[in-house]
Amino acid sequence: MPQVTPILEAPIPVPRTGAGRPRRGSGSEFTPLLRTIKEQGLLERRTGWYARGVTLNLLALAAVAGGLVLFGHSWWSVLLAVPLAVLSARAAFTGHDAGHSQISADKGTNRLIQLLHANLLLGMSQEWWNDKHNRHHANPNHLDKDPDVAPDVLVFDHRQTAGRTGFQGWLTRHQAWLFFPLTTLEGLALKVYGFQALFSKDGPRQTPRERAIEGGLLLAHVAGYLSLLLITMPVAQAVVFALIHQMLLGLHLGMSFAPNHKGMAVPDPDGEPWGHLRRQVLTSRNIRGGALTDWFLGGLNYQIEHHLFPSMPRPHLRFAQPAVRAHCRALGIPYTETGLVDSYRQALGHLHEVGEPLRTA
Repeated sequence: MPQVTPILEAPIPVPRTGAGRPRRGSGSEFTPLLRTIKEQGLLERRTGWYARGVTLNLLALAAVAGGLVLFGHSWWSVLLAVPLAVLSARAAFTGHDAGHSQISADKGTNRLIQLLHANLLLGMSQEWWNDKHNRHHANPNHLDKDPDVAPDVLVFDHRQTAGRTGFQGWLTRHQAWLFFPLTTLEGLALKVYGFQALFSKDGPRQTPRERAIEGGLLLAHVAGYLSLLLITMPVAQAVVFALIHQMLLGLHLGMSFAPNHKGMAVPDPDGEPWGHLRRQVLTSRNIRGGALTDWFLGGLNYQIEHHLFPSMPRPHLRFAQPAVRAHCRALGIPYTETGLVDSYRQALGHLHEVGEPLRTA
């Protein structure tokens, strides 16, 4: 483990130009912060930390599977869908971190870890997710470039409400109330989108070998998941178990991702371009909390730090926060941080506001 020294909230010297103002379009605002973070060793890998977490999660998943084998004939075994959903979300967080090269400096190792956790354990295409997520990181909240704010079931900006009629219009009018119920479908949606992208000619570019590996692992997930449930319990019970598991998994993931960017600044495509620091800080929201919040949200509660340093190992994000916050204060850049419940209030309030034009039309 590298020696990590928490950084006090003291301003970091920033190069100035002109009348003492930092240059927005250059990397000058971010460079001093990056230098400080590197000096603190916060970009060094925490392989041992991840190895322990992955091992414990895999053992816990095996224990749940063992419980189904032993007690699957009883309806009480349906309760095991709850810990399975939590453990599945842990696997998703590990796959996310591997996709950002947080776990290992070796690209092949990260890919192997992500294939195991995304494709095999979750049934989600890692290549589809990487393509989508990397575009999000490059241009967060950009209406034309960020796939996470593209109009779909939900819309995230009033400019996207035009032409939303019929069932789509109804969804938009009530999307704030429907948000959490809809997130229960997220676990299934990730599987469906991944399969579609993998077997579509418009999906991410892959060699035939890469596509075959991904497809084989996705099919292995489906076969293994269905076999475990159908062998250990009656069909009706298996259906109930799968629904509870997938819905809770989707809700957990939705609760982790919902507060991060919804209702935050949207870049103006015709305005002055933002540098990396402003682009990531102004569009992101942090969630206050302790160890339990860090664990439940998979470290994504440090969304600002994660977006500024996507390859930073998850356990280092909290150590980077004081320096980032102080640097933003010195530059006069708003650093948004709020409580978990208030973050949902803000996100849902934004969705409700976006649907207002259709409610008053």
